[in-house]
Amino acid sequence: MSKNSVKGVTIQGVSCAVPRKQLDNQSFLDRFDEKTIADVAKLTGVLTRHIAEPGQTAGDLCFAAAERLLADLQWAPDSVDALIFVSQTPDQRMPATACILHGRLGLSTECQAFDVGLGCSGYVYGTWLAAALISAGLRRVLLLAGDTSSQMLDPDDRGTAMLFGDAGSATAFEYNEHAPLTYFELGTDGTGAQLLTVPAGGYRLCGPASARDNTLHMDGSAVFGFTISTVPPLIKSILQQANLTISDVDTFALHQANKFILQHIEKKLKIPAGALPINIEQFGNTSSASVPLLLCTNTAERITGSPTTLLMAGFGVGLSWGAAVFSDVRLQSTSVFEV
Repeated sequence: MSKNSVKGVTIQGVSCAVPRKQLDNQSFLDRFDEKTIADVAKLTGVLTRHIAEPGQTAGDLCFAAAERLLADLQWAPDSVDALIFVSQTPDQRMPATACILHGRLGLSTECQAFDVGLGCSGYVYGTWLAAALISAGLRRVLLLAGDTSSQMLDPDDRGTAMLFGDAGSATAFEYNEHAPLTYFELGTDGTGAQLLTVPAGGYRLCGPASARDNTLHMDGSAVFGFTISTVPPLIKSILQQANLTISDVDTFALHQANKFILQHIEKKLKIPAGALPINIEQFGNTSSASVPLLLCTNTAERITGSPTTLLMAGFGVGLSWGAAVFSDVRLQSTSVFEV
């Protein structure tokens, strides 16, 4: 796994947008029996989720979040030096959704804009990229991360249909010469690429594809095994790199993959009660948006008050994983709203 640290990077604010439409577990009674629904809910922890309307994209959700965040922070659009869009459900094949969002937000023509095609680990990778750009001389970077995974689900697949929700996020990063080191640790195992996949949509299957090829396929047991074998060592390793212990971290903001997985990690690492928040019951697994959504809900009060040590981690599709440690987080703004 690659390890590095960056100096001078601060998170100024986070904003999240979720669709107005909500589905609770009873909405699935037309496809699954009550026992199946109860079993899935017990394992995943998901009770309700926000679902995008037809035509509502991850770009739309991220645009709304970015507009709100820029206004809250009073950042002029032409003060943003780079825009990174992280998603596995882009608005279209070309141009990059980042370019479309750049135009919608009215950013400067000197602003860099590009897409990153990652899911569960995407927010941490995006954070690392934002930090790297700032260390290279940029002052302000806007990270937009979101997915509308509901649009690629098989409604009859009990393993995925009730798990995922939709959301978009915007995070503002800014250079501050007094900011302490931020630590990163990232890794990939492409031999597990087939464990979470949507085969069609690119140019490997460029002819008429079956409906099944356009839906999400997940080997749940294999992904579970990967997670519990990878994430605890990842957290231990980045804490060692940052010269911290479990008790030094105020908030563990982990990708909301599955409630059982999160509780397993909490128990295995002996994380203190309340330090690893869970909101998957309210939003489902929102892929690249799950960590920022957590920052805007369960941890918002903690990270907008006194200085906070924050460890974030993402893991899943790829297979890919990453973790970051910020030791002095004091956000100026957090918000979550429906669009």
